[in-house]
Amino acid sequence: MTGSGGDISRRTLMMAGAASAVMVMAGVCGYAQAAKGKQRVAVRSTEVSIRGEDFYINGKPTYAGRVWQGHRIEGLLLNARMVNGIFDDLNPETSKRWVYPDSGVWSADRNTNEFVAAMPKWRRHGLLAFTIGLQGGSPEGYSHHGQPWINSAFTPDGSLRPAYFDRLTRILDQADRLGMVVIVGYFYQAQDKQLADEAAVVHAVDNATNWILSHGYRNVVVEINNECDQHYANAILRPDRVDELITRVRHIERNGRRLLVSTSYGGPLPKENVVKAADFILVHANNVATAQRLTDSIHTTRAMLGDGAKPIVFNEDDHTDFEKPDSHMAAAAAEHVSWGFLDYRRDGEAFQEGYQSVPADWKIDSERKRGFFNLLSEITGEGSQVR
Repeated sequence: MTGSGGDISRRTLMMAGAASAVMVMAGVCGYAQAAKGKQRVAVRSTEVSIRGEDFYINGKPTYAGRVWQGHRIEGLLLNARMVNGIFDDLNPETSKRWVYPDSGVWSADRNTNEFVAAMPKWRRHGLLAFTIGLQGGSPEGYSHHGQPWINSAFTPDGSLRPAYFDRLTRILDQADRLGMVVIVGYFYQAQDKQLADEAAVVHAVDNATNWILSHGYRNVVVEINNECDQHYANAILRPDRVDELITRVRHIERNGRRLLVSTSYGGPLPKENVVKAADFILVHANNVATAQRLTDSIHTTRAMLGDGAKPIVFNEDDHTDFEKPDSHMAAAAAEHVSWGFLDYRRDGEAFQEGYQSVPADWKIDSERKRGFFNLLSEITGEGSQVR
C-alpha cells in the first residue's frame, strides 16, 4: 500500500499507469469474498483520515517528515480542481460546444479515460488530491451569461445516473491505486436546479453517500456543494441550512464507517454553523487579492475553530504567480494550510490550457500547469521539474 506521499515509488506509479489502461476499458476493479456470507467487498488500498489539523493516509501523515523553507508540509492535502472529469452535457442544444479540436466530436468517455491516464504523472509530482464534481463546474471556467447545459449525475428525483457513476468509478479506482484522495462534490450552483425540489436534493445526498460507502471507497471525502454562498435554487444548499446535509452525511454509516464531509465557500471565510458541523474547512480564494489577506483569513478561521482544531483546505484558487515567493500557494503552505489550483482556459488560449475548461487537456503541458506542478514538486520534495 502507498501510505504517505513520501512512501510512493516511481515503480508503483508506473505500474498503476499501465494497469489503468486495461482497467479503464474493462470497467472493473478487484473484489475479494467477504469473510462471512457471499457479499463481495471491493478491495481498497487507500484510506484517508484526519487527526487534528492533519490528513493521514493509511495511518501515516501525508508527506511524512517533509519540511519546506522551515514550514511543516507533513499532514497537508495539496490538491487541484479537476471537477469536470466525469462531465457530460445532456442538453442537445449546447452539447456541441464541447467538441474536441482533433475529432470534432465530444466524448464523455474519452474525457474520463484521458483524465485517468494523466493521474499517475500528477501523483508523481506531488499531487495528493483533487476535486471532482457530480455536477461539475463551469466548463467555460467562469460563465457570465448563464449555464444552459445539463451536467448532473442525478436525475430530477435524486436518483443516480449510471453512466456518470461508471465514469466516477474509473477515477476513484485509479486514485485508490495511486494513494490519492478524491474530494467528491455533490452539487454545483448552476446545476442544482436540475433537482426537482428539496426532497430530491436529500434523496441525492443519501444515494451518493450510500453508493460511495457500498463500493468500499475509503479515499473519498465529501464537499456537499461548491460555494454554498452562491446562487442555489434549493434553500437547503444555502449557508444557513447546508449544515443539515453535512450532519446527514455524517450520520450515514456502512459497517461502522462514515465519510468525512464539509462544504465550500466562494470566499476565504466559513460560517459558524459549518465550522461546527464539518470535519474539515473548505474555502476558496479566487477573490483574495494578496497573500497577506490570504494569511489573515487563515488566522480568522483558526480563531473561529478555537480549541477544536480541524484542517483548513483551499480547494479553489485561480492565482498563478507560482514563481513569486509570496504566491498564494506558498503563503498557505507557510500557515500549514492545504491549497488547491483552479486552472481554466482564457479566451483565445490553446486547447492545452486549463483543467476546468471542456474539452480538457489533462496533461501537464502548458506554462501555468508546469508552474503549479513545479512548485508543488518543490514543496513536497516529490518528482522532478516538469519541462
